[in-house]
Amino acid sequence: MKKTTKTPHAAADRYAPAVGFAYSRAFFEELVDSALAHAKRIGASDAGAEASEGCGLSVSVRKGELENVERNRDKSLGVTVYLGHRRGNASTSDFSRAAIEQTVQAAYDIARFTAEDPFAALPDEQDIAPLSAQRTDLDLFFPWTLDSEQAATLARRGEAAALQTDKRICNSEGASVSAQQSHFFSAHTRGFRGGYASSRHSLSVSPIAGRGEDMQRDAWYSSMRDASELAAPEAVGRYAAERALSRLNSRKISTRQCAVLFESPLAAGLLGSFVQAISGGSLYRKSSFLLDSLGKQVLAKHIDIAEDPFVKRGKGSSPFDDEGVQVRARQVVEAGRVQGYFLGSYSARKLGMKTTGNAGGSHNLTLSSRLTRADDDLQAMLDKLGTGLFVTELMGSGVNYVTGDYSRGASGFWVEKGRIAYPVHEITIAGGMKAMLKGILAVGADTYNYGSKTVGSILIDRMKVAGS
Repeated sequence: MKKTTKTPHAAADRYAPAVGFAYSRAFFEELVDSALAHAKRIGASDAGAEASEGCGLSVSVRKGELENVERNRDKSLGVTVYLGHRRGNASTSDFSRAAIEQTVQAAYDIARFTAEDPFAALPDEQDIAPLSAQRTDLDLFFPWTLDSEQAATLARRGEAAALQTDKRICNSEGASVSAQQSHFFSAHTRGFRGGYASSRHSLSVSPIAGRGEDMQRDAWYSSMRDASELAAPEAVGRYAAERALSRLNSRKISTRQCAVLFESPLAAGLLGSFVQAISGGSLYRKSSFLLDSLGKQVLAKHIDIAEDPFVKRGKGSSPFDDEGVQVRARQVVEAGRVQGYFLGSYSARKLGMKTTGNAGGSHNLTLSSRLTRADDDLQAMLDKLGTGLFVTELMGSGVNYVTGDYSRGASGFWVEKGRIAYPVHEITIAGGMKAMLKGILAVGADTYNYGSKTVGSILIDRMKVAGS
C-alpha cells in the first residue's frame, strides 16, 4: 500500500492547501464570524453558521481496464437564523461577502414567514462543548496523496487477485479505490466554536463466480480513516472471490421456522434498527415500536451496548455533536435494559428530556454479550446455531419501525449440526423486532466495524423462513 501523509490536526487546520484543501481553518472562521455578525445586525435573536469543504478521488476498474475516474470538490456555507422560536435555513457555495449577506438575509426571510415552534432554538448554553474541553487527540485526519494512476493500480491488484483465486471466477463487476477528506468550522451565538478535519478511504472488489444459470456475485471491502491501515488489495480480492465461490450451487428451501445466525456485517444492521427505534425523531413522532422503553428490558439480559465518541481513528468519533453539544461515553443498554435514548436538543425538548449529544447520529456503538468468550469465532457461532440458517446477504429495507415487523429477502447457508450443508437463495426471513431483540441467544467474538457500529455475528432463537 502507498503510505499516507500523516499531518497533525493543528497543522491540517492552519496549512490547508498543503494537504489538498483550498481553504484554511482561519478563512472558515472569518467566514462564519462574518455571517453571524450580519445575522445579528439585521435583527436575528440567535444564529448559527458552518463552513465546510470536501475533496477526493474515486477510481474504478473492470477486467483490468480503467472504467471511471472521478474527482470531487465541494464547499458550502450554511446559515440558520432564529427570530425567537421561528427558524430559517439557507446555504451557498459562493464565499463572497455579498453572497454571505444574501444567504443570511434569505435565512432571515424564511424565519419571518415560518410558523413559531416553541422547541426550535439553539442548544442550551450549559450543554455546549467549550473550546477548552474539545478533544483534539482523536486522530481523524490522514490525507492520502495518491493520483488516479496509483489508485487504478491498487484497484487492478485487488481485481486480479480475485480473478486468479479460482478458474470459476469468470467475470467481475469491478474494483474501486476512494480517497476522501473534508474539514469544517462551525459556530453559533450561544458561545460554541469548533471544527476539525477528517478522512475516509476505501478499497472494494466485486467478482462473479460460475457460468450460465448458476452465476453468483459477492463483494468485500476495506474502509479506514488512515489508508495505511486498509487491508491489502490482494486480501480483499481473494476474500471477495471466496465469498462468491461459496454461493455456487445455491438451493431453495421449504418454508419453516428455525434459528437464524446473522453474519457480523448484517448484525450491524440489526443494531442500526434498534438505534433508530430509540432515537428522538421516532420517539416524539410516536413512530417507534420501542416507545417508553427507557429503563425497560428490550434486549436479552446478557446484552450491553456502549457508546464512545472518543475512540481514536473511530468512524463515529467526534469532540462534539452536530449542534456543538458536549458528547460523553455512556452505557446505552445494560443487561438488556435501555439506559438512554439518542437525542438532539430539539427532540429532547419535545420529549421533556435533556439532549444526549446525538444530533447527527450515534458515536461508535459496540454491542456485546456477557456470555461471549474470546474463542467464540464464526465456527463456534455455527456450533451454537446447530441446525438453522446462516444469513450472509439481505435485500430490501423491510423494517416497519412503527410496528417492529421485520421482513427481508435473504441468502446464505443452511447449517446442520454446526457445519455448512449448502448455500441457499431466494428466501425471505421474517419476525418481530421486539421478539428478535429479546431472542438474541449469542453474540460472536468475530467483531466487524460497519461505520460507527461494531458487533459480532448475532444468533436469534427463532424466525420464520419463507422459501419454496
